Amino acid sequence: MSGDGAPFQPYGVWADLVGQDHVSADLSQAALGNGMTHAWLLTGPPGSGRSTAARAFAAALQCTTESEPGCGHCLGCRTVLEGTHPDVLQLATDQLSIGVADTRGLVRRSSMTPASGRWQVLLIEDADRLTEAAGNVLLKAVEEPSPRTVWILCAPGRDDMLPTIRSRCRHLLLRTPPSAAVAEILVRRDGVEPIRAREAARAAQGHIGRAKRLATDDEARAKRSEVLALASSLTDMGSALSAAQKLVDATIAEAKHEAEERNVTETAEMRLALGFQEGSRKAIPGAAGALKDLESRQKKRATRMQRDALDLALVDLAAFYRDVLAVQLGAIGGAGGDVTEPIHDDQYAAVRKVAASGTPEATLRRIEAVLACRKAVERNVAPLLAVEAMAVSLR
Repeated sequence: MSGDGAPFQPYGVWADLVGQDHVSADLSQAALGNGMTHAWLLTGPPGSGRSTAARAFAAALQCTTESEPGCGHCLGCRTVLEGTHPDVLQLATDQLSIGVADTRGLVRRSSMTPASGRWQVLLIEDADRLTEAAGNVLLKAVEEPSPRTVWILCAPGRDDMLPTIRSRCRHLLLRTPPSAAVAEILVRRDGVEPIRAREAARAAQGHIGRAKRLATDDEARAKRSEVLALASSLTDMGSALSAAQKLVDATIAEAKHEAEERNVTETAEMRLALGFQEGSRKAIPGAAGALKDLESRQKKRATRMQRDALDLALVDLAAFYRDVLAVQLGAIGGAGGDVTEPIHDDQYAAVRKVAASGTPEATLRRIEAVLACRKAVERNVAPLLAVEAMAVSLR
């Protein structure tokens, strides 16, 4: 709702925050000074738009249009969205965790007076990845904020943050956007054909970035189809173990492919900065250590990328069995018509085949096996062991 009680109408920087009008309204009002506080915690499921909301809020705080913060056109809004505003520092990690060193840099910045904007804004996209030591460093800055400093933290859920930090933040919960809203933005913003946009939005389960990839990337669609085919291929122990190996190998290859070009560019830029000349091994003192540190970060990033790719595959697989269960219970394709929409609309024939060969009880056990695998990988169980255990349970 807007300040006068009328429904919030998205505009400017809020236009791409899909299905989150309640959050946009609260943040817009805060930028006007109504309900403003020094620390915010934005939570919601993956793909719900936490980072988009955080950047939109940062832009609204630096917006020079006083009556309509977040106009999207002024210099303040544009520079925040482009990542060049001098008073907005954004931290997003591609590593497994955020350590003390990065956090101390933010804390030092938080004590500074804004150079040109209204606020000094510190935005941490993956605040749930703060180590305990890093969280303790952050706590003092959040407890005793500078007058013109705003912290914006993003995490999947409140419980992913230290209790001492979350208790000092105003919390806003983002929800999974409706598939119809995601499809609409794919059509409007990205020019996707409506039927494909609808299928991609359902398959992505409200994850806007994933929906765009599925709608525009043939390779992403092919990989998803390969994962979902696993449900129909598990007939015995041998096929289960083979499928597990294939799935893990595919996620490793995907992570390696995505990281390879980036690694080459980073290493070349680092070598140039350290003074390496073509054909020469000589450089400034400490160069070898810096290159070794870069290699270590790249390996950690590759590990995270593999975990993310595997988790995405497991989410797709769990959704497939959800559709199977819905068919078995008559919620999809039943005598009374569809009670719910299928997630994997394009896999309906395969869903019905698997549904006819089992019972709802067996399908529930399979869903539990997939979710248990996700938790095991999150707890650092070796991916192959976790996926093998899951595949055996799915037979």
